[in-house]
Amino acid sequence: MNVRGALLREMGLPTPYARSRPLTITALSLDPPGPDELLIRVRSAGLCHSDLSVIDATRPRVMPMVLGHEAAGEVVEVGPGTRGFAVGDHVVLVFVPSCGTCVFCATGRPALCEQAAAANSAGTLLCGERRWRAPGEVIHHHLGVSAFAEHVVVAARSAIRIDPGIPFEIAALFGCAVLTGVGAVLNSARLSPGQSVAIFGLGGVGLAALLGALLVSAESVIVVDVVAEKLAFARELGATLAVTAGPAAVEKIREATGGGVDCAIETVGNEQVLAAAYAATCRGGTTISVGLPHPDRMLQIPAVSLVAEERTLRGSYLGSCVPQRDLPRLVALYRRGRLPVDRILSGVLSLDELNEGFDRLASGRAMRQVVML
Repeated sequence: MNVRGALLREMGLPTPYARSRPLTITALSLDPPGPDELLIRVRSAGLCHSDLSVIDATRPRVMPMVLGHEAAGEVVEVGPGTRGFAVGDHVVLVFVPSCGTCVFCATGRPALCEQAAAANSAGTLLCGERRWRAPGEVIHHHLGVSAFAEHVVVAARSAIRIDPGIPFEIAALFGCAVLTGVGAVLNSARLSPGQSVAIFGLGGVGLAALLGALLVSAESVIVVDVVAEKLAFARELGATLAVTAGPAAVEKIREATGGGVDCAIETVGNEQVLAAAYAATCRGGTTISVGLPHPDRMLQIPAVSLVAEERTLRGSYLGSCVPQRDLPRLVALYRRGRLPVDRILSGVLSLDELNEGFDRLASGRAMRQVVML
């Protein structure tokens, strides 16, 4: 079938993207789904820093590629032998299509699936193949999803069925921002009621982490960002203290908490911000790294503090979630009003407005924008 999609041919083009146009909306051919695959009519897709990091070459990927990884849509065709789905099902797509059989999947850590990591790096689906077609070139999938397209083929393990009553523009946020941000609080940090937390970076993932901290009744919820409007919005959501990012931020946090927070969550993808988050924790504290810096970047921290102060530094990919288990639970919390994910939605775009949307994201002005298709 013929599909309109957002194709990235070259990373690292200059801003503003409204002028350099890194994403070209073009007609592509899409093969039908194979075994254990689904054809999805994408209805909504979120703009995430993980997409921006491919555009600006912070996170290098194989090119050319149909971008996008956070999405919700409707099943329109079920591949041969595919079980558990029917035409008409509403689904959220997740960017780690766990194989279910490797040692990490078998031990409850599907975000670390080896087969999925290899497929995502190669720009293929979980089976190792590509369903995009264009004359004379190989078109790659982005994280097994390629959400910025009218239709996509995905591995069935990339899709989670959801209640059809959830609006698509809200459902899409669960595929990355909510799983990653709330998951970092619940699964990676295992934050407890009464503990203190500092969240560095208030994009979609950081704001979701804030909602997660409020969900578990953290005593002190501190937010750190460079954008005053985001800090003010976080206070409206329930943050107890807002700190402007900069050289004095760590000291302000340590003063406000009497020595540092129990947990710091870094969502920016910058090694200097991660070092600041680590410095903002107390003795015995935990730092959760969620953002993805360039692979060449190195972190410097006082090594002795890991032992002498019993600090913990932990990575969190996809919020350390088991999507089949966690996503339905998080959706249920949203429906009960305990996880107001809808409040972090900051804009709705068309497919043709993607480049302008990524300008807003790069400038720090946007929280979570979605494309409606």
